[in-house]
Amino acid sequence: MDATQDLVNEHKAVLVALRLLEKIEGALADRDRQAPEHLDQLLGFFRGFVDRCHHAKEEEVLFPEMERLGLEGEGPIGVMLEEHEAGRRCVRGMAEGLARLQQGDAGALPGIRQNADAYRDLLRRHIEKEEQVLFPMAERMVPAKQAADLISRFDAIERERVGVGKHEEYHAMLDRLRSIYGA
Repeated sequence: MDATQDLVNEHKAVLVALRLLEKIEGALADRDRQAPEHLDQLLGFFRGFVDRCHHAKEEEVLFPEMERLGLEGEGPIGVMLEEHEAGRRCVRGMAEGLARLQQGDAGALPGIRQNADAYRDLLRRHIEKEEQVLFPMAERMVPAKQAADLISRFDAIERERVGVGKHEEYHAMLDRLRSIYGA
């Protein structure tokens, strides 16, 4: 189904960002002057691309459609929603730590690392569950006609929440950071 393939394609960018997060963590520990700005850029990606776009497509389009077709919300969908919330908490924790670090509080670094490690681990497991369990279920459940509607609703989320051209900006940012960190 094209809708789940769209989400899988977005996962590829998320996995790149998670590798970059690990590299940037190391750069922060090494007191690289550019690392705080690079972390801030990644946090923008996590908030904008991962949460406002990718998770919105799942939470507002795919998951409700699967529930409408009979999948219980407390089962796999409930787990995914809980993990989305856990991820948001990790991103908030990194952002709060970064703000403290930028104000000169070197003691903020362990909190940033703890939240970054938790976020990376969470999202890697989360992506695996979606791709191995939830998306194959969706492909079996959602008829082709409804699947085409999901894509148009995904496109509306991208236009209305993220903005035209913003995906390309996110990918360009990831490419820039990859050239710096080799991730």
